[in-house]
Amino acid sequence: MSGGISQLFNRFSEEPPFRVLAQKIVKYFSSSLRQKAKWETADRPNYLTGLLKAADQAKSQGLKEIIAIEFGVAAGNGLVCLDKYAGLIEKETGVKIWVKGFDSGSGLPTLLPDFRDHPDQWRQCDYPMDEESLKKRLSERTELIIGNVRETVPKFLTKNNLPIGFVSFDLDLYSSTVDAMEVLFSENQKNLNRVILYFDDVDFFFNHKFAGELLAITEFNEKHANVKIDKWRGVQRETVFNDRLWLSRMYVAHDLRAISDFKLNRSAAPFAV
Repeated sequence: MSGGISQLFNRFSEEPPFRVLAQKIVKYFSSSLRQKAKWETADRPNYLTGLLKAADQAKSQGLKEIIAIEFGVAAGNGLVCLDKYAGLIEKETGVKIWVKGFDSGSGLPTLLPDFRDHPDQWRQCDYPMDEESLKKRLSERTELIIGNVRETVPKFLTKNNLPIGFVSFDLDLYSSTVDAMEVLFSENQKNLNRVILYFDDVDFFFNHKFAGELLAITEFNEKHANVKIDKWRGVQRETVFNDRLWLSRMYVAHDLRAISDFKLNRSAAPFAV
């Protein structure tokens, strides 16, 4: 296929309704991980796309290992996907990815006695975990960290010496999210210059910036001068299906001080930084 014809084919294959047919072709006939991410053939495209970008970011910084975190594991289907994608991306990029899943194990903790934890939506003990059953579904690269994040996150930060590259926040509560977000800024923790983030509860009808994850993001940015959380600008270019809901839930934690001092590795993937 000539270059002109190939470009024409690619252009039309990405247009509705042709993209639906092209997606099925990629799903069943392509072995390219990046093509699968672009065409959204994964069960959790937010995890695959985010983790791929994190690995590229790590390579641009000359790093060989990173950590991916899921806060709020519950039944564990998301963590199982994250575990699977980490192995595939490691083969694709050469970046070793360790996975951590934080959860109380017994469902949501006690809510704050006001509107910030959305008592209109959540109740204590929602989303309990079957820990033993879940462990059987995970590889050795993935560790479950059980307990209230208010206690487990500080302990993790005191012993961890690897940069964090991707974090999914699905703790539902404002209070728990605030505690978990300490992984993005700590004297004991050196992360990627740009950490890819996914927030699960930011675009439902009941969400507003005065409670939940949106309030946690606002307060984090007000508190920290050197690390700022913002929308992932241009994430729509990462997929053919650029109208998907999960795209609006993707964010980036920018380490402003590290970026100021960073020297680009020109051999890395373009725009990875």
